[in-house]
Amino acid sequence: MSDVNLRFLASSMPDYAKDIKLNLTSIENITSLTPQQLWGTALASAIASRNELVLAAMDAEAKAKLSPEAMKAAKGAAALMAMNNVYYRFTHLVDDDNFATMRANLRMNFMRGHGVETADFELWSLAVSAVNGCGQCMSSHVGSVLKEGLTREAIHDAVRVASIVHAAAVTLEGEEHFLAAEHA
Repeated sequence: MSDVNLRFLASSMPDYAKDIKLNLTSIENITSLTPQQLWGTALASAIASRNELVLAAMDAEAKAKLSPEAMKAAKGAAALMAMNNVYYRFTHLVDDDNFATMRANLRMNFMRGHGVETADFELWSLAVSAVNGCGQCMSSHVGSVLKEGLTREAIHDAVRVASIVHAAAVTLEGEEHFLAAEHA
């Protein structure tokens, strides 16, 4: 998959997903985010979306635009949010307030030692939380990102990137199913 990139990914979208294709190609035109914020968001969102082709495309784009430290931090944001989004979504949604008062007791040291600007790491955590649907985590990360000085427009665009990346993953997963069903 060495020749997989954003353009290849967009060209892989089926006809019924032309909107996703166009949205994918528009990612590069987002100006409210720094290149590090943009491509870290795309990479973390691709990890959360769990599609090999989408991940390969975003990894290729990110490697060309991010430092090794930023690559590691985006991956770390996706990893930690995979854990935290499940835990905090549970404590928020279960009909027993006692769970919300219990100590999480989950190791999260990487959140303090990620090696990039706090605003960027929090933005990537927010994007992954949006993909994973954890309202409590989204609220927490929005507050942190705003506190770090990012604008609501930047937050909005990061979540748009996450939604586009996730939509591409879902579309391709569906296509894999339909192709397999045709050949069965």
